[in-house]
Amino acid sequence: MPATLGPIVAKFGGTSVATAAQLRKVQAIIDADPRRRFIVPSAPGKAHAKDTKVTDLLYLAHQTAASGQSIDAVWGTVAARFLGIVAELGLSLDLAPELDATKAKIITIAQAGGTADYAASRGEAINGRIVAALLKAEYIDAADVVVFDRSGRLDAQTYVLMAKLMAGPGRYVVPGFYGRTQTGEVKTFSRGGSDVSGSVVARGVNAALYENWTDVSGFLMTDPRIVTEAKPIAEVTYGELRELSYMGASVLHEEAVFPVREAGIPINIRNTNRPDDAGTMIVKSRDPGHQVVVGIAGTKGFTVIHIEKALMNSEVGFGRRVLDAFERLGISFEHTPTGIDTMSVVVSDKQLTAPDGSARLEQLLEDLQATLRPDSLKASPGMALVATVGQGMNHAIGTAARLFSALAKARVNVRMIDQGSSEQNIIVGVEESDLPAAIKAIYAEFA
Repeated sequence: MPATLGPIVAKFGGTSVATAAQLRKVQAIIDADPRRRFIVPSAPGKAHAKDTKVTDLLYLAHQTAASGQSIDAVWGTVAARFLGIVAELGLSLDLAPELDATKAKIITIAQAGGTADYAASRGEAINGRIVAALLKAEYIDAADVVVFDRSGRLDAQTYVLMAKLMAGPGRYVVPGFYGRTQTGEVKTFSRGGSDVSGSVVARGVNAALYENWTDVSGFLMTDPRIVTEAKPIAEVTYGELRELSYMGASVLHEEAVFPVREAGIPINIRNTNRPDDAGTMIVKSRDPGHQVVVGIAGTKGFTVIHIEKALMNSEVGFGRRVLDAFERLGISFEHTPTGIDTMSVVVSDKQLTAPDGSARLEQLLEDLQATLRPDSLKASPGMALVATVGQGMNHAIGTAARLFSALAKARVNVRMIDQGSSEQNIIVGVEESDLPAAIKAIYAEFA
């Protein structure tokens, strides 16, 4: 446990609150440190491998009601899950009235053509009441303190409301994942948004630490499915985490760092099932020491658009016209490595499919050909990106040489190289089939 004098916000993920037995672990963790006064629970996750998450059941309930069918069967499963947890915990909490009212409101909203946000949020809302009863804490409905503005972004009044309603000395439970709009309708974050809720609460109550309790003991240096012996990361900066998350490393919702980053509040990723493990600390800055590279992450599914034209560098506005073509089709890009007479644009394959399912690549190439009149234009699919991330890379002589030597020894052909302006990451493009070999080679060099 890192030394801290202020209050701690403890967010617990779906697996941590999936059963009564897991909730007993949560209770023990909260009771072990009086500074853990602000608790943010998720909806119950899977109780076992063949189980269904409560949130998925709630989405199904909304969809079923919207189609005019009875939701009795799916709602029976939801209600039984919550009532079973309450009974097993031995709580004197009567959930029946709330369950009945919730069911009726889901039907009303769905049949009126409303969104699924209310239904989806009820897993956290109802589970929050159970956690509050278990911990003898005050329940704060997230819709009373988390406010979204008209554009769907978090409104600054959220922090004012939290500071006001949770100023007492006791424990508070605030369900994750949802809040309300300016007009009072329930609105959810994107899936996994309870991580964001925990971060928002941490900033709202000016916490000294945000603990995110899940089913893993922090981050590993790379994907354990590729490198089985991957080492844990003891400390990582917000910026390093952002780079790794972007490339597919997923333990924490990528938007969860922003509220606490602005306030300088560290995040500690912890394991509910192994509470004595230190986990990973996410901090504003760290001393790289001998840990030049903190992590390696990679992902497949990219296409490279190669553009070549003589005297490109002297043609004013060339780069703008390239990116204008992408903008007109609503296509975002990942990277744009350039040379004197060449320019490449790396695009996620997902971006090359329109919302209606139609392919955008041919239209994009036709637009680029007509606009740029290049000497050569081609698309190369099947590329994977590998990010090697570390705050100390920009001061460690020979880092790039070590990386590319490792890839050469593993006989991995590098198709693209890109380094961010922060100089804390080097991204290489390789054939999708070479992705595991590339990650293994880089990990072996820097672990």
